[in-house]
Amino acid sequence: MRTVKSFAAKHADQPLGPFQLERRTTGPNDVEIEILYCGVCHSDIHTARNEWGGTIFPVVPGHEIVGKVISVGSEVKNHKVGDTVGVGCMVDSCGKCGSCDEDLEQFCEKGMSGTYSSYLQDKKTITYGGYSTHIVVTEKFVLSVSDKLPVEGVAPLLCAGITTYSPLRHWNVKKGDKVAVVGLGGLGHMAVKLAAAMGAEVTMLSRSPEKAKDADSLGAHHFELTIDPENMKRLKGTYNLILDTVSASHDYSAYLNLLKTDGVMVLLGVPPTPEQIHATSLIFGRKSLAGSLIGGIKETQEMLDFCAEHNIVSDVEVIAMDEINEAYERTIAGDVRYRFVIDMASLKK
Repeated sequence: MRTVKSFAAKHADQPLGPFQLERRTTGPNDVEIEILYCGVCHSDIHTARNEWGGTIFPVVPGHEIVGKVISVGSEVKNHKVGDTVGVGCMVDSCGKCGSCDEDLEQFCEKGMSGTYSSYLQDKKTITYGGYSTHIVVTEKFVLSVSDKLPVEGVAPLLCAGITTYSPLRHWNVKKGDKVAVVGLGGLGHMAVKLAAAMGAEVTMLSRSPEKAKDADSLGAHHFELTIDPENMKRLKGTYNLILDTVSASHDYSAYLNLLKTDGVMVLLGVPPTPEQIHATSLIFGRKSLAGSLIGGIKETQEMLDFCAEHNIVSDVEVIAMDEINEAYERTIAGDVRYRFVIDMASLKK
């Protein structure tokens, strides 16, 4: 066992603060990682504040992890000491069900093991995330990270990157497709970069005119204001695929109206209250409203390799560990372009 430094929320109504936890001894199939950077996902905030319910306290958030391998078990084959690696939203699954057989561990029928506030497959051992100096993870859930890219920018790829890459791949986005992205935040900015790299004609749909410049710099070909009724009329029947990254309540039907025949709108954000749509929004035009989570381990590695090939990373603001509570408030206020990343060297101090 190794005692490591971390930051944890001990209760939903308390700020995060220093916390010591025990990491397991490296087993035959395990990889021990010294964490260099960890991204701050909005899911971390929801969990730390128990806004989704079911948080296991104390909770050490963080599932956008990049670090260096410092030890490996005797049966580890794909990673060695000194490798740059990543850990995303999962640290284990049953490995035997139909979903796991299809490399869809995120949909494990026995429940995947989340990186924090979850249980390992023994259903007893609580998981603690990346707001810590070290982590031990079974080899299958450790991802290779190219040294071509700045590791602080790679960290958010482990959640924001794969969350947007997976639906683009699943719905087979290709050159010439018209893709729209709703919401320019941590997810939205990655969706623009990835869809553009796949050859799509990308439009950013936003309520904020001041985001036009950012959309252009990220690679969007068009920017359209959704608060302009004439714009929305003009865009009717335009897009093959819409990625909706917004977690605030909003009208799905208004965006479904922008799809071409057989178009698909994919929900990536989780609004706090249920949204309603009329059946005609789908029936006329044979449109689909779908959802997508993250990707499996195989697809996540594919995403990391794709990003290395196309020189894609997240736009980040690096912070010290003791700035995390302020970063939470700024994230909620939308005051970050576009992802906070914690420098774990600050925690070691």
